[in-house]
Amino acid sequence: MKSHNMSFKFEGLIIWQKAMDLGEEILRLSKIYPEHEKFNLSSQMLRAGDSIALNIAEGSILQSAPEFKKFVGYSIRSLAEVVTCLHKAKRRDYISEEEFQKQYANCFDLMNMMIAFRKKIE
Repeated sequence: MKSHNMSFKFEGLIIWQKAMDLGEEILRLSKIYPEHEKFNLSSQMLRAGDSIALNIAEGSILQSAPEFKKFVGYSIRSLAEVVTCLHKAKRRDYISEEEFQKQYANCFDLMNMMIAFRKKIE
């Protein structure tokens, strides 16, 4: 994917890498939701899942620490949306308890990492 040893700063961030992975897991899950959820829960969950990594990337190129912290905060809020969507998907029997627990654990770990990362930004 990368060539000539070029990379963007955010690509080296573990939180960005994990957010990218979570976005793909959310996409995989959304494909099993019923058709009537295509423009509702599925769409909302996909947007929130993708915005986690997007906001980390966007914030990382800003020159000021307060601005970067703000964008990491947006990512944290998007992750909270994803968790709420996971609860809704489980309640509506779109995903199994096992799938819910797996994704919930991933979200919980990423949330803690993002909170710790935001505290370290100076």
